[in-house]
Amino acid sequence: MLVLPLVYLVYLGVAVHQNSSGAAEICGFVILAAFVVCWLFVPIAATSELRFWTVYGLLLALLVAELPFARAAAFVMCVYITMLTVARLGLRSAPVVLIFALAALFIPVAISSWHVSLAKSFADVTPVAIPVVALAMFASLEVVKGNQALAEARAEVARLAAENERIRIARDLHDLLGHSLTTITVKAGLARRLGDVDPARASREIAGVESLARRSLADMRDAVSNYREVTLTGELAAGRELLRAAGIVSDLPRAVDIVDPDHAELFGWVVREGLTNVVRHARATTCSVRLSESAVEVVDDGVGVPADAGNGLAGLRERVAAAGGVLDAGPAQPRGWRLRVALAPAQGAG
Repeated sequence: MLVLPLVYLVYLGVAVHQNSSGAAEICGFVILAAFVVCWLFVPIAATSELRFWTVYGLLLALLVAELPFARAAAFVMCVYITMLTVARLGLRSAPVVLIFALAALFIPVAISSWHVSLAKSFADVTPVAIPVVALAMFASLEVVKGNQALAEARAEVARLAAENERIRIARDLHDLLGHSLTTITVKAGLARRLGDVDPARASREIAGVESLARRSLADMRDAVSNYREVTLTGELAAGRELLRAAGIVSDLPRAVDIVDPDHAELFGWVVREGLTNVVRHARATTCSVRLSESAVEVVDDGVGVPADAGNGLAGLRERVAAAGGVLDAGPAQPRGWRLRVALAPAQGAG
């Protein structure tokens, strides 16, 4: 990128040859060569403020030094210095660019020995090229900045997506495996107690544990792949078995036709989390689930869910909020615990 614009300096070399001869011509070419070297050194100098402005000052000095040998054509150097000025100062470079353009236009006219009229100076292109290059440079820098901002925004979106996926997997694994492992623990304990008094039933319970363990493994894989499906009917059936194994009398609906199909999956998560917490923490003897078109309620007669019961309710609250619903969890009357989820008022209340 730095080498390509140097082609424009051929015009300056021709002007040195036309306006100087002998030692003066050699001196003009030496100054031109020094300008090229300084220009190529710019990327290295740009890493330090001191080095950059030192090279910038050298370029200005070489511009002034070239004037006697190339005359008006020496202002071609202003085009290159303009590029550096805009790149470093942005919009603040406008006064400097204006000075360069006016100098390229009027200084050749002011020096009578150069025999340059105002019309010829304007037709020399350089006074026009300076502001045009400045505008093009500024536009290019804005595009670069925009692309950088877009790349940073995309990187941030990717980071947030990865973080959200991590949170989703953690939440799903908690909801899925928490319920399943609780059921496995309860059923395994039941099988242990029945081992001596009812071996046949104990064997069935162990078979259920094996089946549930396999299903839990599949659930975990599905959760990581985001292909897991929770249904209200399935959670009620699994919950009925969980409560039975835990020795809790259940009152769970067998039909879910009353529920809006759009809410069935969310209500399935509510039933799963609610019943898991009943078995884990409530020490309840009875538990019931009540359904309506836009609400679901899990009620038990136990001691309630402790504040440090885990992340299940927090994760469930996030799901409910994302669906525009309201979650309410607290003591039930006359005793026990009540978990209720309903749609937000804007979408209808249960």
